Amino acid sequence: MSSSLAGRTIVVTRPQEQAGELVEQLEARGALSVLAPAIEIVPVPEEVLRDAVEDLVRGRYEWVILTSRPGVRALMQAVAQHGASPGEVSVRIAAIGEGTAEALRAWQLEPALVPRTFTTEALAHALPRGTGEVLLARADIAPPGLDDAVAAKGWTVERVDAYRTRKVRRLPNEARDVLRAGAADALTFTSASTVNGFMAAIGALELPRAVCIGPVTAKAARDRGLRVAGVASPHTIEGLVARLERVFAPPGARGGRRATPDRTVRRGART
Repeated sequence: MSSSLAGRTIVVTRPQEQAGELVEQLEARGALSVLAPAIEIVPVPEEVLRDAVEDLVRGRYEWVILTSRPGVRALMQAVAQHGASPGEVSVRIAAIGEGTAEALRAWQLEPALVPRTFTTEALAHALPRGTGEVLLARADIAPPGLDDAVAAKGWTVERVDAYRTRKVRRLPNEARDVLRAGAADALTFTSASTVNGFMAAIGALELPRAVCIGPVTAKAARDRGLRVAGVASPHTIEGLVARLERVFAPPGARGGRRATPDRTVRRGART
């Protein structure tokens, strides 16, 4: 068992139902994890997905694009509610990230395309040109950039909200106490929505630096006045933990970065 993060207190802002993997890996390295779920995943009404699922089962789409575990779960549950088996759906599936790919495999589906870089830009670049319809199942707050990039490849995009993301009203008391006391060594963010939800919930406090899962998340953090100490590469939970290890590596350690004594960064924006 590694002790690379021993004595470090790391704030985890993922939704509670998705935080387990990150918490497990942090604690296996000696860190204290503080749960501060910044967003909630909310299912959409059944009718929101009904027409898309009916068309999916009929074979209308050439591709389905999924960008997250919650998107996979929501779409596959809707397929099952329609009375079909996910294995009966004959369509090429593109997925962003190994987490999304693994979620598909849990439903006995193998993605036809997983870009080597786990970003929406990489997926749009890797998707072949063609004609026909593509189903893009994402969170309600996902920006339209992927839609536009897929359409630029010649495809007709149908966007559907697979699930909804809501900011939490308040962080858990333990997380607020740790942050008020300046006892946290780092914040972790796995999406731009966790950044925005966290900043809306925390108000004005002196905050530790952030480590982010990818460049889009890092930009959101910088835009909100946070100091980003590192970005995961690859953009996975494992990559995020590895980046934390490098941030807190002892001075002179191979590939490590010195952790400065001052953990405090710019003041969070009032909300």
